[in-house]
Amino acid sequence: MWFKRDLRVEDNVALFSAAEQAREAGVPLVPLFVIEPELWAQPDASARQFAFMAESLRELSGALARLGAPLVVRVGAVTDVLERLMQQTGIRALHSHEETGNGWTFARDRAVAAWCRSKDVVWHEHRQAGVIRRLATRDGWARQWDAFMAQPRLPAPHALLPVNGLDAGRIPSATDLGLAFDACALPGSWRQSGGRTAGLARMDAFLARDGAPYQRAMSSPSAGALHCSRLSPHLAFGTVSMREVAQAAWMRMGEIKAHPPADRRWRGALVSFTGRLHWRDHFTQKLEDEPALEHRALHPAFRSLKPHGDATHFAAWAAGETGLPFLDACMRALIATGWLNFRMRAMLVSVASHHLDLPWRDTGLHLARLFTDYEPGIHWPQVQMQSGLTGINTVRIYNPVKQGLDHDPQGAFIRQWLPELAEVPQAFLHEPWRWDGFARLEGRYPRPITDLALAGRAARDRIFALRKGDAFHRAADKVQEKHGSRKAGLPMTGRKSGVASGRKSGRDSDAGHQGDLFK
Repeated sequence: MWFKRDLRVEDNVALFSAAEQAREAGVPLVPLFVIEPELWAQPDASARQFAFMAESLRELSGALARLGAPLVVRVGAVTDVLERLMQQTGIRALHSHEETGNGWTFARDRAVAAWCRSKDVVWHEHRQAGVIRRLATRDGWARQWDAFMAQPRLPAPHALLPVNGLDAGRIPSATDLGLAFDACALPGSWRQSGGRTAGLARMDAFLARDGAPYQRAMSSPSAGALHCSRLSPHLAFGTVSMREVAQAAWMRMGEIKAHPPADRRWRGALVSFTGRLHWRDHFTQKLEDEPALEHRALHPAFRSLKPHGDATHFAAWAAGETGLPFLDACMRALIATGWLNFRMRAMLVSVASHHLDLPWRDTGLHLARLFTDYEPGIHWPQVQMQSGLTGINTVRIYNPVKQGLDHDPQGAFIRQWLPELAEVPQAFLHEPWRWDGFARLEGRYPRPITDLALAGRAARDRIFALRKGDAFHRAADKVQEKHGSRKAGLPMTGRKSGVASGRKSGRDSDAGHQGDLFK
């Protein structure tokens, strides 16, 4: 049993199937996790992600030990690890889940498939989410998602027969793998803790107590941290299953219908939340169907765009030192905690791609490293969407000043993360450069690195110069046919889409994307 991003023993179809096959054949089972140095050397990997995974692995190892077969940890290339295990145990079958990862994991899985064929090992890959491999059409996808999530959850195997004398190995440190120092990875940081116990506790707290204000709170970086489910890293690393979360939310909705609570916000909150579970797999399906979108603009018209890529601007944006307080506060909060609500993630991408004209791949990789919950199938389609590269979605050019006024009107979030602005009066906090005393901040906080109005207009001109003509719309039709939602009932290309500055404008073929995909 090769664990990847399914670090649990409950509702794990790959583990359940492997255990059943081993039991029927009367042979031992090797529960295996491979820590791949080359994977962790990729530019989208970070120590905060590794720390969450390591915590989850330690809890998984304890759960497997109680079932009779402790987790076997190996470091190296998967094919090399499997070759050594073949020599030690004579394995004849391999079980794992289907993974929609980055380009590196896709190539690795192809190498594993080739190794299995060469060794006459049968590799069983099991579906564990709503993503469908080799999907022929998006028609009916939502119904298939509902049907999959409604299937009974699988229990943990009753008992596992181990291979005697097989060394369990150890989990190396992030330093051992050469990962850069990251304060967010340290114990006691603001990063969420890994492991199934923490994941179940978050799910229970959200559905029982924290989730009532979800609909309104999800747009605020401070309220979202309190009232979003914060299950995204647990779903990304599989300490809980999507099916567990969906069924728990449906059960809670049934309870509310039967016994309406005093807080009437619950029904709307759960409708919104379950919708976001759909959207989570909807976006991952895009990368599953078109792996190239990790590296290439979805709509061919935008592949010719050559961003300016000013290194000074990139460094200021990446450090939260652009001179735009709300934007900088969001980036610094993300650096410190590993999490940010969806709207603010979208704003970070939008400002980088539009106002600063930075390459979407470069900014996308920086954000990937900062997200503890990084998952390629959500991340890259969203980076492209917020950069205006899909051709089928409303182009949103977020004004960070307006976003701050809307979602942090009193400036509490800004003051929390930008203490150098403590002396700035409330009236000027979102635009401190307009304050007569701004010169006193010299050396502590910069002036804006761009003129928002001028840069926004330039971005609109760049984008709409390419969104004209029948050829553009024919290509957009093809994108919509392959990747667009069938539930929204909107035009094939989103041709009525406009450009919004902080607010939704026009129509959108993936209309639900404003929600909290990073729950």
